Amino acid sequence: MVEKLTLKKLSVVTKKIINALPEHLPTRRVLSQKQTRVFISIVTLTLLSGFLFVEVMSAVQTSLTISNTGAISISTVGVSVYWDSAYSNKTSSINWGTLDPGAQKSVTVYIRNEGSLAVTLTLSTSNWSPSTASNYLTLTWNYNGQTINPGASVQVRLTLTTSASVTGVTAFSFNIVITGSG
Repeated sequence: MVEKLTLKKLSVVTKKIINALPEHLPTRRVLSQKQTRVFISIVTLTLLSGFLFVEVMSAVQTSLTISNTGAISISTVGVSVYWDSAYSNKTSSINWGTLDPGAQKSVTVYIRNEGSLAVTLTLSTSNWSPSTASNYLTLTWNYNGQTINPGASVQVRLTLTTSASVTGVTAFSFNIVITGSG
């Protein structure tokens, strides 16, 4: 913690700095009492400004980086999730990367009905680690509830939003559960 400095303490520090300077520097020459006071005042105000700047910047600049991954678990009625519309790259996990407080990150996936019945989808999450992460992270999607016929697919954007007030979470994992009901 920074000690609160009074002008008198700053003056003492300034005098010590001046006295520690080598003899050949101009600041060591004999100054009148008025010049000394002005010089000490300028140095004192400069030091005080520096301390205030540090205090203000430390109060304004705070950040927290969250490294994370999320595992995707699919509960299915013949539904599969893919990274591509050609259905060649199944999605088994999502690496959300690094998120700052208040940030969002989205990924696009393709959900294909591989069963024989038309289905609608629901999204849920489970197995949060740590369990408090679910208080600060929200997963949403842009799926609007349309029926997906057998063999058809829908492009879905999953968005993970981090609360601006996140605390105590530096890494997390959770399961994304996409359920198809027919």
